[in-house]
Amino acid sequence: MQSIPAQRYPWQHPGNVIRIVSIFAILILIFIAAAGCSKEAKEAPKPPVVEVMTVLQKDVPIYREWIGTLDGMVNATIRAQIQGYLIKQNYREGDLVKKGQILFEIDPRTFQASLEQARGQLEAQQARWNTAKATLARIKPLAAVNAVSKKDLDDAIGAEQAARAAVLAAQASVDKAKLDLGFTKIVSPIDGIAGLAKAQLGNLVGPGAMEELTTVSTVNPIKFFFQISEQEYLQTAQNSAAVAEKKVGELILADGSVYPEKGRFAFADRQVNITTGTIKVAAVFPNTNNFLRPGQYGRIRVATSVRKDALLVPQRSVSEVQGKYMVAVVGADNKVDIRPVKAAERVDNLWVVLEGLQPGERIIVEGIQKVRPGMPVTPKAYVEAPVKNEAKPAAPPEAKQGEKPQAPSKPAEPAQVGTR
Repeated sequence: MQSIPAQRYPWQHPGNVIRIVSIFAILILIFIAAAGCSKEAKEAPKPPVVEVMTVLQKDVPIYREWIGTLDGMVNATIRAQIQGYLIKQNYREGDLVKKGQILFEIDPRTFQASLEQARGQLEAQQARWNTAKATLARIKPLAAVNAVSKKDLDDAIGAEQAARAAVLAAQASVDKAKLDLGFTKIVSPIDGIAGLAKAQLGNLVGPGAMEELTTVSTVNPIKFFFQISEQEYLQTAQNSAAVAEKKVGELILADGSVYPEKGRFAFADRQVNITTGTIKVAAVFPNTNNFLRPGQYGRIRVATSVRKDALLVPQRSVSEVQGKYMVAVVGADNKVDIRPVKAAERVDNLWVVLEGLQPGERIIVEGIQKVRPGMPVTPKAYVEAPVKNEAKPAAPPEAKQGEKPQAPSKPAEPAQVGTR
């Protein structure tokens, strides 16, 4: 039987065995190193950095807002009291006019002629009266000595009285003609702003005209009318004196600017509107430069009460989860607790929280979207971005013609936060 050469099974050679073992050892080391790298790659990420702030606690005023319109204290409708042709307009539309200032003139010639005619009739009646008085003066002595009959005396007395009455009637006609002539100059009954002229020169105007000539409004001070609900009225009517004296309101104009002067409560209407369930209320604002005009829209903001020791959080820190308001609280161990809260009024960019928080607790303001309940975080102090302080004008800019008022601002809806 022939022997098999040793070279046919190279792994049986001592040198080859050592090499094979060395290769296996190297492969094992490579696998171990790869496993170690994979383990390091799977290490937990660092806690996210979030911005936190401490819950604020202080007394805050509670404001209410209502939409309304401005109106003059007195709005005088100017109409012609006599019929005639309009020949002159003596004011510039939109200007301030004084009481007694002539606004329009009607052709006076017809009324001047009527006055002269009335004066002539007065003179004629005056002459008849003088004759009747002279006749009576002559008859009285004769009647005393029975030189004339009693009837003659009575006739003389009656004629004198009738002549005197005719003089009084003629004098009244003269006075009426003077008034009519005076009405040809249409004057302003009040100090105020005169509106657009609704009659043109040459138009036939008079008491029967459907449209007025113009309107003059007293605008300093100026009234602001707004509607409040019956419930709000009942809440404030119990202390009406305090409302009238202490409650001041801010007027927010259509462009969002705040009128610099404060207003005060003036009066409430006599009845509640049965259709809307509201009552009309008026506030009065100073208007020394006549900046505000009747018909402007705006919002009045009034501090109705003060909430003592209220807890305040930024609006952006409140989230809505399935119809409930939530905030993320960072505990002493820097772990997150998602907690439901009961939110109330908004004060600037803060919300009043009634339930769910304690004074001094830390809440997440920035980074709430990347946290979960029980997650550790790295908190840092929240720094609010500085707001540009714009110079407040002496008088707010005039609202654009036709611009509608802005509705009362509604708190922005909080961001959605997912829960595990």
